[in-house]
Amino acid sequence: MVSVYRKGRLATLIILCQAFFQIQTLSLQADEIAAKATTEGVASATTKADEGVIGTASYYAKRYNGRRMTSGKRYNPQELTAAHPTLPLGTKVKVVNVANNREVTVTITDRCRKKVSHFIDLSRAAARKLGFLGRGTTVVRIITLDEAVS
Repeated sequence: MVSVYRKGRLATLIILCQAFFQIQTLSLQADEIAAKATTEGVASATTKADEGVIGTASYYAKRYNGRRMTSGKRYNPQELTAAHPTLPLGTKVKVVNVANNREVTVTITDRCRKKVSHFIDLSRAAARKLGFLGRGTTVVRIITLDEAVS
């Protein structure tokens, strides 16, 4: 009788675990699908032509000073660098602030998280040149000048 009771508990535990992991997997898949849909929505909403791609830019927080970037270099807020989720490391891009038409050329040296709200993360020096240091974010146009050889 004890062994039947144990087998029943074990079977119940296995069924519950499978149901729980299936639910967890479904929510992760739903997040992936939602992220892909929003990324495609943003990509279709932005302009891709000779004039570049329009998106939102932010800048690195002070706490990242001196930390290693994806390229292996340490972040220096005085250098004209940027983080982008998809452009190859070493790529030079021209970033133009749509609000005031200021522009700066930066090198992609890091990766940022793929999210809809921020399109590119700039160094503090680049944000200062574009005139939005202290505002947090701004709308920019990104024009790829040359792609790095990977």
